[in-house]
Amino acid sequence: MAPAVQLGDDLNVSPLGFGGMALTPVYGEVDPADALRTLHHAVDAGVSFIDTADVYGGGSNEELIGRLLRERRGEVQLATKFGLVGSPAGGYTDVRNDAAYIRQAVDRSLRRLGTDVIDLYYMHRRNLHVPIVETVEAMAELVQQGKVRHLGLSEVTAQELEEASAVHPIAAVQSEWSIWSRDVERNVVPAAAALGVGFVPYSPLGRGFLTGTVDAASLGDNDFRRNIPRFAPDAAAANQAVVAAVRAVADELGATPAQVALAWLLAQGRRVGLPVVPIPGTRKRDRIDENLGALALDLSPAQLDALGRASDAVVGSRSADPTWVSQGRE
Repeated sequence: MAPAVQLGDDLNVSPLGFGGMALTPVYGEVDPADALRTLHHAVDAGVSFIDTADVYGGGSNEELIGRLLRERRGEVQLATKFGLVGSPAGGYTDVRNDAAYIRQAVDRSLRRLGTDVIDLYYMHRRNLHVPIVETVEAMAELVQQGKVRHLGLSEVTAQELEEASAVHPIAAVQSEWSIWSRDVERNVVPAAAALGVGFVPYSPLGRGFLTGTVDAASLGDNDFRRNIPRFAPDAAAANQAVVAAVRAVADELGATPAQVALAWLLAQGRRVGLPVVPIPGTRKRDRIDENLGALALDLSPAQLDALGRASDAVVGSRSADPTWVSQGRE
């Protein structure tokens, strides 16, 4: 395993994290016992940065990770989030960023996780009717109380990040970033680099699409990717060109498409002087080992150029509602 990566605010984490949402029914049914074995395997392999949220599985994902923490709290850098009301699979009904809600949410998360402190606490999404300064002030109180060690923000704009950082140090921004989701590179990534904030890309494998193993036409009725525009039949067919480009580079290197997609992200971080820690999620233990292989992969300038050109041809938005993510507000 490569050395730890320092995000903002002196938070050290493993160079790859694990996205816990995959261990909920958002992509289909999950066996909790098998999910717990997957988490243990991740930590055994050196992936100690574990990411979840209070809405994943209606709280069940935090409870699952709490079972891991009972035995291995000292080995884990724990991240969770607040702000969304509802669920990824069933839809969200509200976004809460107010101080009263934050105080309630953190206590509920601590209880489900079975721990007395959260290493990294994110605002999951932005409520535009609540000034971000007020939200971060409320989050900072949790640091003062010892319930939270570091603060994070998800899917914020560059301006929102700057305003938040003036209130309290921000350890990380978590937003979608991958070969086929590059909008954050225009404003958010440069702002994070300038402010000394780390970047935690979620869906770094394009919700599985970039691995070449996802047939968009065969997604189950309960698979929330069916609601994402670029997974619609015509868009998904056009986007196979991106998968082909990733696979071509993988073949040149004797690697897998997943490893290439992750190595590309890590290279983007090095290019702009930004600590980047992707958090791919999976239900399969061998995928964790595969993903870790990206840390030893070195992409040539020509390969990086080829992947960059392929990303320019992506069809379809990464979100059904662009205002839901930073892309629609910048």
